[in-house]
Amino acid sequence: MPDTASQPVTPSASHDASAVSTDPSTVDVLVTLLDDVPTPAYAHPGDAGADLVTTVDVEIPPQGRVVVPTGVAIALPEGYAAFVHPRSGLAAKHGITVVNAPGTIDAGYRGEIKVILLNTDVAEPVRLRRGDRVAQLVVQRVEHARFLVATTLPGSHRGDGGLGSSGGFAGS
Repeated sequence: MPDTASQPVTPSASHDASAVSTDPSTVDVLVTLLDDVPTPAYAHPGDAGADLVTTVDVEIPPQGRVVVPTGVAIALPEGYAAFVHPRSGLAAKHGITVVNAPGTIDAGYRGEIKVILLNTDVAEPVRLRRGDRVAQLVVQRVEHARFLVATTLPGSHRGDGGLGSSGGFAGS
């Protein structure tokens, strides 16, 4: 298989170049549908996350986890990443979350987006059917940092106060 990582991404024949967004708050993301699934879409105007669905029927046992295919591959522009977030409805109704939330999709990744789901319930399995919405995809601009080694760090109001230092952790 040839190495395509350094080759430019070009729109497919089905991509309409005249439809490129001119809205500065919108980024164009090329999508390949690897299965008969809907293109990721926002449920409501102003939503941050676009819905991803499962391509398979799956049962998640109590306290079990499964990797769920979405049938979607994307090409993000340099300077962007996509983050896979849990769906609040699945969490509230069934205790389903994304194990590595948010899952990070780097701009150079071109494979299928898969979601690692965890059933936090201790007694009941959860059944999902092909086409069920399983996660949300949030596309964001990201900055690259240059890490500079220092022998000391400048002071700050917080200092080195970490976990529980603001009183929100019961163990503090």
